[in-house]
Amino acid sequence: MTVLSDKEILQHIELGEIEISPFERKCLNPAGYDLRSAIELTINPRKSMLVASLEKVQLGLSVMAYLYLRSSLTREGIIGGFAVVDPGFSGQLTFNFHNLGENVVRVEKSEPIVQIVFHKLGGVADKGYAGKYQESVGIVESKRMR
Repeated sequence: MTVLSDKEILQHIELGEIEISPFERKCLNPAGYDLRSAIELTINPRKSMLVASLEKVQLGLSVMAYLYLRSSLTREGIIGGFAVVDPGFSGQLTFNFHNLGENVVRVEKSEPIVQIVFHKLGGVADKGYAGKYQESVGIVESKRMR
């Protein structure tokens, strides 16, 4: 499994193996893409909040992704809970942010918050993601017990 470079991400977008909508060229990094906040939010000290990505992400069967919190937010005391983005996933992504710091942290709508790093699988997956969060729109609460 290899990490896709910016050039390879663009190639995979052209091939339809990766879709990011809306796509903003300035969010493309050498080894990933900065997903932005769909909403303005305020995270008080010692509180958690769910936030959705502005972008809808869709992956083909030969690509998966890992999610990483932007370091600027970690420097302010934010930690995040993230999952793997499986091949075949389609939808907006929901993240859990927790403020461990002493100060209120504000995030503007459309501010970069999470980097998604795409990996090329060694082969094509037999089946794509078909879980409860497929085609997610906006902030999606846990569906674990449903």
